[in-house]
Amino acid sequence: MDYKDYYKVLGVTRSASTDEIKKSFRQLARKYHPDVNPGNKKAEAHFKEINEAYEVLSDPEKRRKYDTLGPNWQEQFGPATAASRARQPFATRTRTSTSSGSSGSYDFADPTGFSDFFEALFGRRPSGGTATSGAGSSTATRGRASTTGTAGASNPFGGSGSLNHGENVEQPVEITLREAYAGARRLYTIQQPETCTACSGTGKINGRVCVTCGGTGIVERERRITVNIPAGVDTGVKVRVAGEGQPSPTGGPRGDLFLIVTVRPDPQFERHGDDLVMEAQAPLTTAMLGGELTLTMIDDKRITLTIPPETQNGQMFRVSGKGMPKPNSDKRGNLLVRVLVKLPQRLSERERQLFEELRRERPAS
Repeated sequence: MDYKDYYKVLGVTRSASTDEIKKSFRQLARKYHPDVNPGNKKAEAHFKEINEAYEVLSDPEKRRKYDTLGPNWQEQFGPATAASRARQPFATRTRTSTSSGSSGSYDFADPTGFSDFFEALFGRRPSGGTATSGAGSSTATRGRASTTGTAGASNPFGGSGSLNHGENVEQPVEITLREAYAGARRLYTIQQPETCTACSGTGKINGRVCVTCGGTGIVERERRITVNIPAGVDTGVKVRVAGEGQPSPTGGPRGDLFLIVTVRPDPQFERHGDDLVMEAQAPLTTAMLGGELTLTMIDDKRITLTIPPETQNGQMFRVSGKGMPKPNSDKRGNLLVRVLVKLPQRLSERERQLFEELRRERPAS
């Protein structure tokens, strides 16, 4: 039984990082998956090798064991041990495709079947149990396997739900509080993988490696999109942009783009949930006798706040419905105004006399 060079299968060096291994696997899996190569037994066999290699190299413990044994693995197990392992026929996998919007079933030889080399090193999977591989999560039942995509290490494509969907992408975005109040827009450049038109996705032209795609059959195209951030969002909110994530390795729908919002503080307004808090200065005479204050809102509009006589320094007033918009609603929070009494400076002689009279009328207790 020949030694399998998993690094060569994935086209990476022995020092490749986990991310490099994952990236190479996804490119190869996208190219050789049976869904995009129907009836091609050679592509199907290669896809099985790719999955087997990824199963080992993406797992730190298996990779360590594989690197340690290397080509001399037979000395550890003995030739007879490996040779005595009988090959089992591949299971048949049934999967429902949603790439065209309608459902259909496809049967093909299970590309997650593992070679004798793999089983000699790591052991055969228990029959009737649950197996996870680079292509998804497969639950074996009486020789048939039902496939669903799972998040985590067992699913290199990421995401949840059907394996047909591409990976979701998260992108942080900062906006001002004023943008959160009114809504905002952001322009993004998306790198979108497409089939190389020079080689029609084969990776070769006249037997030579395609220089346009470097032999991958895929090229990256830039595309600009405008994303609307709705009014009322707060820090930590995820804004979903459907279909702008990673492409599906099986030709299905793309994943989604999620913008992770951070709202920067504002020098004039504080946010408390859906309420806004601001400060307004009132002359001493207005605070004592009552009157009107002109306020400039967060959207630069002006409103008039009427305060009663004998308003105290720091007293709060509520203006209903003038706060932050509530997402998915036509309602708003409130505006809370903290009144700060402004004491007069540079008193005239007459003003000083009046304050002297007031002090005589209201002696300090």
